[in-house]
Amino acid sequence: MADVLPDDIIAALRARQLPLDEVALREALEARVPGWDLHRLTPAAAKRWKCRYRLMMGAGYYDGATAAEAYARALLAACEDNK
Repeated sequence: MADVLPDDIIAALRARQLPLDEVALREALEARVPGWDLHRLTPAAAKRWKCRYRLMMGAGYYDGATAAEAYARALLAACEDNK
């Protein structure tokens, strides 16, 4: 599953000893963040924003080509906020 994540995301996840697969990323996010929404974008929106998934969390949003990438970006942001 790690092959669907960009190299910089993989490196950041490994540096924090976080999982690389989609299910484990979702579970880790659920453990750290009380509420969030993942949306699969329509084809028109995906073309406009150059991503397929958007995760809404708090006042921010995290885009990804895959659901795993959106989970990873949001999880990394949540880890940064908890420092």
